[in-house]
Amino acid sequence: MKRLYAILLTFFCLLAFTAVPAHAEALTDQKVRSFINSLEALQGMEDKYDTLPDDLATEESDLGMDDMSSIFSSSVERMEGHAMYDDLARVVKQHGFSSPEQWGQTGDRILRAWSAIEMGKNAGQMNREMERAMAEIENNPNMSEAQKQQMREMMGGARSAMDSAANAPEADKQAVRPHLEALRSATADKEDR
Repeated sequence: MKRLYAILLTFFCLLAFTAVPAHAEALTDQKVRSFINSLEALQGMEDKYDTLPDDLATEESDLGMDDMSSIFSSSVERMEGHAMYDDLARVVKQHGFSSPEQWGQTGDRILRAWSAIEMGKNAGQMNREMERAMAEIENNPNMSEAQKQQMREMMGGARSAMDSAANAPEADKQAVRPHLEALRSATADKEDR
């Protein structure tokens, strides 16, 4: 069962940022660098907000695939009306974004393209793992039908996310590709740095 949850967690981490609407503005090399630089600047704010207000603190388990596909823009929406929003606005404007909303949409696009690049390398393996995970779910005598249905829905969301990532604009992937290591570094947990 632990293996099954580890597989699902991996899928959701890789696929979380895939469903983003079409955008008119090109995702440029400079925009990607500005976003990465803003992430690094925002890391210093983490300590200031160790305790989030109740309406901002969201358990990962409460996030659905729709929320995960727009993690940055959804987070910005939840911050409105809090001091954290004002701090975010100040930092992102220093890095060339017109607003936290523009920054959030840009982040969603970057992570969608990043996910598409990573999935492109491992698509076959991911499909095989997903099939194995589904077989484990269906054949697990310790899971109720309701639990199995919930897992089927989660896997369906992961499949939809994979399909969506396959449609990430090639121009976005080209803009993001040179920055993969910087993105990994900027999004790594504190303990990993």
